[in-house]
Amino acid sequence: MSLNRRKFIQQSAKAGVALYAGITGFSAKSYANILGANDRVRVGVVGFSDRFKNSLFPSFMEHQQELNFDIVAVSDIWKLRREQGISFLKTKTEHDIIACKNNDELYTLKDLDAVIISTADFQHALHAIEAVKNKKDAYVEKPFAETMEDNRAALKAVKASQQIVQIGSQRRSGANYHAAADFIQQGKFGAVTMVELSWNVNQPGRWRRPELVAQCKEEDLDWKRFLLNRPFETFDARKYLEYRLFWPYSSGMPGQWMSHQIDTVHWFTGLQHPTSVVANGGIYKWKDGRKNWDTTTAVFDYGSEKENGFQVVFTSRMHNGDENPGEIYYSNGGELNLVTNKVSSKGGLTQKMADAMQMQANLLPDIALADASAKAVASANTGKDILTSNHMRNWMECIRSRKQPNAPVEAGYMHSVACIMVNAAVRTGEKATFNAATQEVMAGGKVFKY
Repeated sequence: MSLNRRKFIQQSAKAGVALYAGITGFSAKSYANILGANDRVRVGVVGFSDRFKNSLFPSFMEHQQELNFDIVAVSDIWKLRREQGISFLKTKTEHDIIACKNNDELYTLKDLDAVIISTADFQHALHAIEAVKNKKDAYVEKPFAETMEDNRAALKAVKASQQIVQIGSQRRSGANYHAAADFIQQGKFGAVTMVELSWNVNQPGRWRRPELVAQCKEEDLDWKRFLLNRPFETFDARKYLEYRLFWPYSSGMPGQWMSHQIDTVHWFTGLQHPTSVVANGGIYKWKDGRKNWDTTTAVFDYGSEKENGFQVVFTSRMHNGDENPGEIYYSNGGELNLVTNKVSSKGGLTQKMADAMQMQANLLPDIALADASAKAVASANTGKDILTSNHMRNWMECIRSRKQPNAPVEAGYMHSVACIMVNAAVRTGEKATFNAATQEVMAGGKVFKY
């Protein structure tokens, strides 16, 4: 339907609402729903997760009425979560929701246009492939992929389709991040010389679900479908619900947290992947059976000495922290701080220091990138999150316009390369590199898989 025709119909509909409501007894809201049905974008939920319930759904609801979107179905392989999803969504949307035991059932529905995917970390890429092959637009949570095999397959499938795919890297919809990208890309910042990234929490229960684990029984879910292409192992409720603590279902800190921050490095600089990565860390505090580290330090090299390369350091700990992610970019003239959303001359080359080498001082001006309240929210389950709200709206608008969203599939592919490189360094103890010709992550001279 053309935009002009849609506008004409909408205006005509509004004019007739009062008359129709008086004759039939329908409410204006009910009549508007009927009139908008032909133009409505119908969305299915793939995985009724905490992330969906507490952040993605509130963000969706902020814009669904204006943009004429609706949630019509939920797919979850666990009976308990599926039933919870139906009950929650029926209450919030005030209409029936179709329950699907799996995605095969979901994609048999005729009136389905798009899906929101918030499943286990290792499943995102594979579920994205399912969506686009079934001609559905998709909002896909990060990390996009945890192995290069899945990463390449998903990139190929999305690029071969006509679908709108938004990766859940919500920083790409933040005004402060756009201002930072413009400042660096326009050459105002000078060459990036180093980036410091940090993400620290003090939460023994982060990624733990003991109450749910106690309720999780194999007979109530499809364990084989959960595993997808991962090696078979016997049912483990902890790995099903606390997957972020266990490789190969999640890389933990790299995939959950670093994926957001390293994405800005690629975006701001135009570089696609690190040259090399080394990592150190371990399980120092929370010895609860987890396999993924509770403390990580990863060091990246980007570019080379000839190309004005630089280093990125990512640090993360789960036993001391204040939920305030740090992102600071350094140049010879100062810093760009995405905690304070300010550019400043802090640390820049002063005239006093330059005089010794008969050089000119190099000091950046003091500039506010955006309102300080626009900074990223650390918690994945924060209901009011302006970045996620903006990001969800961008996806919805792009479904209407068929334009590429703020975080296209290439962004997901690139952050996944970096995350997989960290995971390779973590798992092997070797320096990880990337073979651009084969699109493989290498560690110890071998292709890294598991």
